[in-house]
Amino acid sequence: MKMPVALFLLLALSNAVLVFGEETEWECDNKPILRQRPHSVSIVEFGAVGDGKTLNTLAFQNAIFYLKSFADKGGAQLYVPAGKWLTGSFNLTSHLTLFLEKDAVILGSQDPTHWEVASPLPSYGRGIDLPGPRYQSLINGYMLYDVIITGHNGTIDGQGSTWWDKYNSHSLNYSRPHLVEFISCNYTAVSNVTFLNAPAYNIHPVYCSYVLVQNISVFAPSESPYTLGVVPDSSDSVCIEDSSIVVGYDAISVKSGWDEYGIAYGRPSSNIHIRSVTLKSFSGSSLAFGSEMSGGISDVRAEQLFISNSHSGIGFRTAKGRGGYIKNIIADEVEMENVYMAIEATGQSESHPDDKYDKDALPLLNGITFQNVVGSNISLAGSFTGIQESPFTSVCLLNVSLSIASGSSAYWVCSNVSGLSQSVVPAPCPDLASITPSNSSSGSCFSLLYSNTRSSAL
Repeated sequence: MKMPVALFLLLALSNAVLVFGEETEWECDNKPILRQRPHSVSIVEFGAVGDGKTLNTLAFQNAIFYLKSFADKGGAQLYVPAGKWLTGSFNLTSHLTLFLEKDAVILGSQDPTHWEVASPLPSYGRGIDLPGPRYQSLINGYMLYDVIITGHNGTIDGQGSTWWDKYNSHSLNYSRPHLVEFISCNYTAVSNVTFLNAPAYNIHPVYCSYVLVQNISVFAPSESPYTLGVVPDSSDSVCIEDSSIVVGYDAISVKSGWDEYGIAYGRPSSNIHIRSVTLKSFSGSSLAFGSEMSGGISDVRAEQLFISNSHSGIGFRTAKGRGGYIKNIIADEVEMENVYMAIEATGQSESHPDDKYDKDALPLLNGITFQNVVGSNISLAGSFTGIQESPFTSVCLLNVSLSIASGSSAYWVCSNVSGLSQSVVPAPCPDLASITPSNSSSGSCFSLLYSNTRSSAL
């Protein structure tokens, strides 16, 4: 996997501050400039003990409270040395770098009383698992600016097995926590860190702008229920690159709120760039859009993806009552191996936060392009099942070659969908007609294929 070496080295600096330059169309091409933090303290200075048994929540809280005083002095770094640092949930502050040394492990406590309880997100109206409040994430940022979590490949381990057992046994008091959550933050970066065993999501930027996730490793076992990797949610200007993500459900999932709550909050996810990632999803989609997408999702480019041993390669989920839209999505240079369903788009993802949603709020799915996709040992090439009252439109396939597994007889499933195709094996359903001179300019998603303007800019 190709690495932008200069940025990798900069992100590994012990002290760093994140500064973005001028905006560009696709955010991974807008590399941040990292400058040294002028101050650094170790978590040990605040009484923390790295034996994997001592609870260090107060030490993290006190250290970060102390480092707030450096916000107007260039910010500061909290250094976590080698050891196992058990903690409950804690909050970050602006102009902060949380740095995990090699062999440093931040361990999430398995005692739910060590996790704060928070109100549900306004664009969801409830927790992801249960109505009402939710457990706060292990590491939190709220309305912050210039925050970095990085290191020499240290580890954040959520010890999620106790949460998975509670989920499976229906004994949760509140919805499960995530590992890292940024809410309404600007200019955040997560890099050079390993994430293990998240109770639910690993990294969840919600209502954020300018988010960089780079050179991370994420793992949760196949039996972990509904564990997700990186989840940009009602956020814009996001780059996710050079990472490996293996989880129980969705590896990367773009969201924007749930039914009437997401419609009312009205903040879309947009301008998201995903590239050079290795993804594995045991039961969901390696790259997913929705199903919570009521605030809208648009202008996403995903390229240089390697997807293996997954239930679904790239998936789009929505339903009546969602409202919102998913549009202007490009998946380019995708390699799949041992995937049950290469491409999936469904309008029947019927999960709702409550019974107050508007059943007439129809979602829009338009302008979805898949190009330069190859796959081996694929069971089902694609399934596009739109909504009768709001069919999926401008779904376009170009240069897609999928080798179907021996014994598989179903190639494509299509209903309430329209689009175009060219150089697709096996041949797609008639709903995705071949390009001819008479229809080559129809369908907004094919504008990319007949213009070099964007290609030259990338």
